[in-house]
Amino acid sequence: MFESPVTQAPATIDPAEIQKQVAIALTQIAQSAPPVSAQSTLQVPVAMEAQADQYAALYAKVSPAVVAIYVETRDGAGQGSGYVYDKTGHIVTNLHVVENGVYVEVTFPSGFRTTAKVLGTDASADLAVLRLDEIPRDLVVLPLGDSDQLHVGDPVVAIGNPFGFAGTMTTGIVSALGRALTGQQTVNGARFSAPDIIQTDTAINPGNSGGPLINMQGEVVGINRAIISASGSSSGVGFSISSNTVKRIIPALLESGKYPYPYLGISSTDALTLADLEDLGLPKSGGVYVTAVVAGGPAAKAGLKSAGGNSNNTQLSRGGDFIQAVNGEPVASFEELISYLFYNTEVGDEITLTIWRNGKSLEVPLTLGERH
Repeated sequence: MFESPVTQAPATIDPAEIQKQVAIALTQIAQSAPPVSAQSTLQVPVAMEAQADQYAALYAKVSPAVVAIYVETRDGAGQGSGYVYDKTGHIVTNLHVVENGVYVEVTFPSGFRTTAKVLGTDASADLAVLRLDEIPRDLVVLPLGDSDQLHVGDPVVAIGNPFGFAGTMTTGIVSALGRALTGQQTVNGARFSAPDIIQTDTAINPGNSGGPLINMQGEVVGINRAIISASGSSSGVGFSISSNTVKRIIPALLESGKYPYPYLGISSTDALTLADLEDLGLPKSGGVYVTAVVAGGPAAKAGLKSAGGNSNNTQLSRGGDFIQAVNGEPVASFEELISYLFYNTEVGDEITLTIWRNGKSLEVPLTLGERH
């Protein structure tokens, strides 16, 4: 036998009594709360106010040196950002901002406008240097900082022209250091990687490209280059070319229009798991597994051996050399290898690679070539 559910009739409510109880409750809350002055409700925490003042002073100091760049190509037009590199009127920006440009115009925050010419470019680092056709009287130059002094968590700002909104400043931190990005330059279908990339959560959007990433001392520590985003706008994962890379490449571009990269002539992958290392018979310490050797290149001439398969970690076979050090300096990844070569070697230098081959550690001398 089933029991029927019981439904209680709602109690009768007196509206006047409800109003009375509400009034009593509000009075008790007001009496128990501490007195608050009108002035105190508008106060900003001292630390926040000081930080806001610091950002405002920083913007006033550096923004006059950040420019908007307008470019016309045979296929259309585009825009980006840049900054004043020196007193002789050179502007540093990204290659992809001015690539294939037949007309380049630079606009300063003061309203001064002039045309410019591209003097040199670097496809691997995505850098370009321009020369202004006319130099403004009140030219402000931004100093280059030492990107090696950056730490994850350091505050940084980006100034540029996102979506054409000139002079926009965004703030954030250094999210990671020592990243690598694939550049535009290719040899035999393989793209070269650019080392020593700064990752930041500072908002970087279309139009910010080529603009500076700046530390709190007003120094350029990076050139904003790229983002990872499904929408095409900032998702908190942006990348900047380190200032120490700029210091190395821009003088060469001003002198000869190109930078002579030392060339090893290998491909590799950093996507090896512990299981992969075990299957390939490699040490579980860090290193660079050679997946391909360019025929006739420096690595091939030195006798380096590559694995079969491809360089995206599928169907790799045993037999590739495992580079563990360069000139005695350990390299735990391909990023560290290319960074070491970029900052510590030049074309024609002889280096010594420490490699693991067939269960043995070997020293292999190699003469670096030039990337073409």
